[in-house]
Amino acid sequence: MKTIFEESTYRELLARIDTLTKNSEPLWGKMTVGQMVWHCQIPLKVAIKNKKYTKKGNPLIQFFFKKSLYSDKPLRKHLPTSPVAKATEEKDFTAEVKILRDMVDQVHLAKDRKEWQPHPIFGEFTHDQWGQLEYKHLDHHLQQFGV
Repeated sequence: MKTIFEESTYRELLARIDTLTKNSEPLWGKMTVGQMVWHCQIPLKVAIKNKKYTKKGNPLIQFFFKKSLYSDKPLRKHLPTSPVAKATEEKDFTAEVKILRDMVDQVHLAKDRKEWQPHPIFGEFTHDQWGQLEYKHLDHHLQQFGV
């Protein structure tokens, strides 16, 4: 499975992000490209902050969904979105792409981090699983927009 921590995969992600335009249309789903780019920042922000959350994740979600986040099997289309990560208004594509690229850089630079806090929804991940989950989410949404 690819990981955002691998140099070649990191560069591939940036190149794919650079292929997006403000006129890119989704192959599925309701988000605009600006909303998608904003949405993709949310999981990256969790990894970058690496903070301890007081709320524990949902054991049912962890049991039924967690392993799919770092397996080779693609994420299903039309999965429900957490309310925190749901874009309800239009986003400035150019500004959001700049933020997304910066966040991808920051997560990639965490490739040598030794300690990771549990994910606020999914709980504990290994270092490798964090890298895989970040790649998989970005890959899913870049595919959504044909890149």
